Amino acid sequence: MGIEAALIGGGLGLLGSSMAGDAASEAASTQAAAQKEAARIAAEAARFRPVGVTSRFGSSQFTTSPEGYVTGAGYNVAPDVAAMRDRLLSQAGGQGFQTAEQAQQAQQSLFGLGQQYMAQSPEAAAQQWMQSQQALLQPGREQAQAGLTQNLFNTGRGGLAVAQGGGMGAANPEQQALLNAQMMQDLQLASQAQQQGRAQTQFGAGLFGTGLDISTAGYNPLKAQFGLAQGMEQAGADTLAQGSALGGRSAEAGANVGQFLYKGGTAAASEQAKADAYSPWATAFSGAAANPQLMAGLSNWMTGGGGNPMPTSPISWNTGGGGGGAWTPPTSTWAP
Repeated sequence: MGIEAALIGGGLGLLGSSMAGDAASEAASTQAAAQKEAARIAAEAARFRPVGVTSRFGSSQFTTSPEGYVTGAGYNVAPDVAAMRDRLLSQAGGQGFQTAEQAQQAQQSLFGLGQQYMAQSPEAAAQQWMQSQQALLQPGREQAQAGLTQNLFNTGRGGLAVAQGGGMGAANPEQQALLNAQMMQDLQLASQAQQQGRAQTQFGAGLFGTGLDISTAGYNPLKAQFGLAQGMEQAGADTLAQGSALGGRSAEAGANVGQFLYKGGTAAASEQAKADAYSPWATAFSGAAANPQLMAGLSNWMTGGGGNPMPTSPISWNTGGGGGGAWTPPTSTWAP
């Protein structure tokens, strides 16, 4: 093959490769742009778009930026509901707090009283109770003793003494019976004193519990009024939650639509890229450069020698006996 034909063949191959590369690059750029557009459409479809809601109790509203992003949200309570809410809050701040403060004062009083009852141990409280009971009984006992002594003296039995057996001395039976009765009474009082001592400590502890209960109950009016006001406020605020929920559902549905749009857009871009990457001229030039018969015929023509006819596809090459030739359409023939 002559050097001229080799240069022409190399040029055709280089031109075909260059055209194929340009077509592939342009197809890739087009595909990337199409995918970006598909992603943009999908993102737009999935954007969170809250909806303002109006109910009997209030209304909600949302503000967005020029780009469509949520920048603020709020709600308004219906005027009549707001008036009731404000009245309840006013009552809570007035009567509610007064009741709570009174309960606090009662609690402190009960705590102080409970401390007094619990200042003594159960044993000390029992002894004090026993002493108080004996002090109450002492006048009656002295009167009974005096009456018995007078009766014994009047009947001449004042000096009567009866042996009691064992190491015990003799005693007047009636006097001994009176003392025995008083001793049994003291034993019963001692048993009761132990119970009274424990009861006093328990009573003091109970006063602390009662004080706590009163304090807690004192806040009930405040909590009730505040809770009612809060419920009315929440009834208006629910419109904000409802609007957000509707926006979330819309965004979820939009996201599903966006996925379909994105998948379809990227698939279409991929198929279009395959078609755009194909260049018929690049294929023709590259094929011509790689065709040995075409290159051999071109070399013969350029050197003036005879040779085999040029391939008839995509063009025909015909030579005559004089060694000259020219490019002609496939239906043409070469004449000397």
